[in-house]
Amino acid sequence: MLQNIREKVQGTTAKIVVGLIVVSFSLFGIESILVGGGGNEVAEVNGEPIQPQELQQALDTQKRRLIAMMGDNLDPSLLDDERLGPQALEALINRKLLMQSADEMGLTISNSEIGTLVASMDQFQVEGVFSPEAYKNVLASAGYTPSYFKQSLYDDMLVNQLRSGIAGSEFVTPGELEVNTRIIAEQRNLRYFTIPRGQLSTPVQFTDAQIQGYYDAHQDNFRSPESVDIDYLELTLDDFREPVEESAVLEAYELAKQDSQLQAQSRVSHILFETDTEDEVSERIAKAQEKLANGESFADVARELSDDVGSADKGGDLGYTSGNTFPAAMESAITQLQPGTVSAPVQTEAGTHLILVTERSEGKEVSLEEMRSQLTETIQEDEARIVLLRSVESLKDLSFNSEDLTYPANELGLTVKRADAVMRAQNEGLFANSTLVEAAFSEEVLQAGNNSEVIELPDNRFVVLSVRKHNPPELKPLDSVRGEVVVALAEETARAAVIAQAGQVLEKLRTGLPLDQIVAELGYELQVEMGVDRRNTVVPPEVLRRVFELPAPAADAVSADYVLASNGDAVVVELQRVNAGDYKSLPVTEKTQLEQLLADELSSLVDREFQSGLRDRAEITVL
Repeated sequence: MLQNIREKVQGTTAKIVVGLIVVSFSLFGIESILVGGGGNEVAEVNGEPIQPQELQQALDTQKRRLIAMMGDNLDPSLLDDERLGPQALEALINRKLLMQSADEMGLTISNSEIGTLVASMDQFQVEGVFSPEAYKNVLASAGYTPSYFKQSLYDDMLVNQLRSGIAGSEFVTPGELEVNTRIIAEQRNLRYFTIPRGQLSTPVQFTDAQIQGYYDAHQDNFRSPESVDIDYLELTLDDFREPVEESAVLEAYELAKQDSQLQAQSRVSHILFETDTEDEVSERIAKAQEKLANGESFADVARELSDDVGSADKGGDLGYTSGNTFPAAMESAITQLQPGTVSAPVQTEAGTHLILVTERSEGKEVSLEEMRSQLTETIQEDEARIVLLRSVESLKDLSFNSEDLTYPANELGLTVKRADAVMRAQNEGLFANSTLVEAAFSEEVLQAGNNSEVIELPDNRFVVLSVRKHNPPELKPLDSVRGEVVVALAEETARAAVIAQAGQVLEKLRTGLPLDQIVAELGYELQVEMGVDRRNTVVPPEVLRRVFELPAPAADAVSADYVLASNGDAVVVELQRVNAGDYKSLPVTEKTQLEQLLADELSSLVDREFQSGLRDRAEITVL
């Protein structure tokens, strides 16, 4: 089983781990998978503590996951710490048990695997390529060291390696396949016919009393939708675009000529040594230099010895620099290196480097006219954004302190816009945006009568709104909806007619009359289907679902029922025979699919049982 566990970390499992960690970053931030601090533990698992910082981070992760999943529909009570706390602690205990079990089995994750994972994370990529600078900056902004971060990834991958291996160590037996096939691949013989609603719908002259009665009994169907009439102010980036001075274009051009794309560039690889002690660093550098002197390629040595998880798997490749990408000491060494030569050891805050310049290209001069359009657009947009954001801040202050939007509009030179009859389910125009609709119908705006907060929308657009008038749902006068009432009443009458006839058919079946005789007397067409399985596409879906719910017919009783189709027709169905599925007769592709389905279900069961066993044997103390 241990070998199976080791193998399971490769391929699909590794991809899943990458996906999970990337999702963790994108939804919850880097801090959600990193643990810091200590003391005052909240629990112990076989003597190992769980720190309060870990519990808090687990709580934050759960909250952010709920927010991401449910969005505007989230009930705030679901985010209560008292509700989530026990769940989060249970998850941490289970994780601790799995880590301990992995250690007992001797499972490990190689530096190469961690490096591959890090290099694949979107958070560390620039234009689709891993960026050491982005890696360093993201970690630094979160206050974590590379070694601490790599340890967190190691723990995540180790747990997933263990769980995948345990679940994958089981297999589906032939007996299990046979039993499940009898149900899953079951086939049924049936007969059915349709009672068209239209054939039973006859023109009916409803009395005033009938119309009034239906109207009174179904008033909710004849109410106007709730809506609000809205005043709003809108700020967009385009509102603040101004002509660009030529001097600004010239200045931007001079700066652009210094850009990396216009300068000479060097492609660089390195081998990084992060070992703490000077003696260890010297020893490892000497080992690397000896390998290089003996003819081993720089890329192979980097893969074996470099501590840079982002570049080691790529042979140490760091990409291009124009003199401002890496620390000053590195850039100084790079400028003095000829392509194909390896530097002496270079010291930076990250550690000690051996550097290789693999390529060097000369820069290309780009004319002002070639760049004018791009420069003008960039300058105009940047200047407009500055003014826009200043105006947004002013709008926030003015609207917060105003009873309506008239004063902020006058102060900022804006026009108050109007949108009437905006409904909760608005589906067109500016107010199709759910954030704006939610604000309009919020307690603060709708009930308290305040202006909304300034709401940021995509594409550099900002809106503040107030409700001018609330239009609650109102019962429409009968005279205005009389036609709708008559149509609805006719629909109900027709529906009752097809249900009544379907019921009569079932009664006749139960008295012993054959279905084909009943159908012939009624003038309908009988459909016969043999060997229908659950994936059948010929039988109407509602009929298929019902026929597989019916019990197998007994010798002295029919198995039949009716269903109502979405168009109002009634379909009477009779189940004649049930044929159990046979695994041996399944096509190869279906056998494979069934085996995979059952294996997945079994794997989930094994995983749960394994974790349950760990808990039963563990010493767990909640403090």
